[in-house]
Amino acid sequence: MIDRKTGWEYRVVEIKRVTRVTRGGKRFKIRAVVIAGNKNGKVGIGIEKGDDVSQAVNKALNSAIKNSIYVPIVNKTIPYTVEGKVSAAKVLIKPAKEGKGLVAGGTVRIVLELAGIENAISKIVGVTKNPLTNALSALSALQKLNKYVKLQEKQENVNQSNQI
Repeated sequence: MIDRKTGWEYRVVEIKRVTRVTRGGKRFKIRAVVIAGNKNGKVGIGIEKGDDVSQAVNKALNSAIKNSIYVPIVNKTIPYTVEGKVSAAKVLIKPAKEGKGLVAGGTVRIVLELAGIENAISKIVGVTKNPLTNALSALSALQKLNKYVKLQEKQENVNQSNQI
């Protein structure tokens, strides 16, 4: 789905009913997990609670956009192989040649699609099937690509100083 205000595409990964036990009884809320991306190198995950499903999804979408990260994309793929680990979830993401397509499963595929990566190979190596932790580990793997951006900026600065 596409958010009309921001133009970001988002997918609802999980909706759960959670309970808080108080002295007067149980209070029910809805927890929504939303992955949002602009398909141009920015992607984020939002986890929020609300009184009903629509409120929880809207809050999670805003949280995902606010907490988004930048992913460097080189020739429609990632620059190098990365691995991310969160809790028991472990994800391996490798670059692929042009035309290979996105070989990924579960929420890792959603994260890569919404980031705008068209050619990549991924494998969930961890022992969990929890979609939230798998998505968070994919995001942590993509966050490690920021070193590539910093190295590229340093090389540009060196090249500019050599030209002077």
